[in-house]
Amino acid sequence: ATPVLSLRRVSDLVTAMVGDRRLAAQLGPAMNDTGGPPGQACLSVRNPDGRTVFARNTTVALIPASTMKLETATAAMARLGSGSHLTTEVRAAAAPSGGTVAGDLWLVGGGDPLLATNDFAQVAGYHGQPRLSSSMEALADRVVAAGIRRVDGRVVGDESRYDTQRYVPSWNPSYATLGEIGPQSALTVNGGFVQWRPQAVPAPAPATNAAAVLTTLLEARGVTVAGEAGEGTSPPGPTLATLDSPVMADVVRVMLQESDNLAAELLVKELGVRFGASGTTTAGLAVVKDSLASLALPVEGLASADGSGLDRSDRLTCDSLQATLAHSGEGGDLGRGMPVAGRDGTLARRFTGTAAAGKIKAKTGSLQGVTGLSGWATARDGRPMQFALLANDLPRDAAGTALQDRVVAALAAWPQAPSPEEISPLPAQPR
Repeated sequence: ATPVLSLRRVSDLVTAMVGDRRLAAQLGPAMNDTGGPPGQACLSVRNPDGRTVFARNTTVALIPASTMKLETATAAMARLGSGSHLTTEVRAAAAPSGGTVAGDLWLVGGGDPLLATNDFAQVAGYHGQPRLSSSMEALADRVVAAGIRRVDGRVVGDESRYDTQRYVPSWNPSYATLGEIGPQSALTVNGGFVQWRPQAVPAPAPATNAAAVLTTLLEARGVTVAGEAGEGTSPPGPTLATLDSPVMADVVRVMLQESDNLAAELLVKELGVRFGASGTTTAGLAVVKDSLASLALPVEGLASADGSGLDRSDRLTCDSLQATLAHSGEGGDLGRGMPVAGRDGTLARRFTGTAAAGKIKAKTGSLQGVTGLSGWATARDGRPMQFALLANDLPRDAAGTALQDRVVAALAAWPQAPSPEEISPLPAQPR
């Protein structure tokens, strides 16, 4: 270990101090030139030693856009556990006889946002990339493996685990028509869409849609289903097949990397049904706030109408985002779930061809007039700089992109200072 009074340690300190000052000199003008009104942008930066080297408006509550998902993810991991699953079940009112289900076959939703057919999963990621999923084909195979050959009734979807509010009332209606999020349901297949290309078409009845998908898959496997798909609440009876979601850490990773709005909203409802009053957005958001407070994370300035950050009444501070990042650490659940610049998720096409490519691991956020970016930047010396950036009331999307570019370029270049070797005393030369 380097001695406390070592000249090398002094050189390291001088390098960091010079680097911090030069970084602040770059970030200040960038924050002065957002294009938005003064006071409507915040930035907090901590150097690799954990020292805050730049702070601007860090206690101002701003619209966070999808950086709100960091708070939802933190609560979900803390309460549900990184290794937990969301389970979809297939049930019958009575045990099958001779391969025949005498009445209806029930498909019971467990809140899995990744439940999908293979064709949807191949294009469900950001920019149409493949996405991790819970395979409906695998569930159909398990029903067949259980010996089912005929269903005298229907396949019926049960979404009773959560309420049936499909969209937060204060959301912009275009979110549904543009495919930003499908209808919320405890039983959702293919993101709640009946069609996803060339234009997303939301399912008018998500549980019935899910039952229809399973019906089609079963019939393709030689199972006869007598009736049309429907929905309702399943009666007591044996479970014939189950399908677990990926582990919660991977569900959260998809939510963060792809900025999956539906995943965020369903996780909020799952928190509500397990730890709150009911499977509703309101109950779940109360659990999120309580969970953050129990982790000693600041909730001052936090206001949430949803878990995804789609609502323009949502508010968060840069101080809150910094505390959330610090709670996880770059190697923790959030850090492992972040998209990486120039590689994957929402950052796959950002910062390509720059020094920041492959060095930024961060959650993005974007609404009209709003930009956000929070996470870690690998500095020149290979250590992580932790940062939180929000800006509101921007005149155009390009202003947010330009602001992110300037901040990220400065972070990736830290420390712009002489190296410790360059400022350390030269070894004594023999005379």
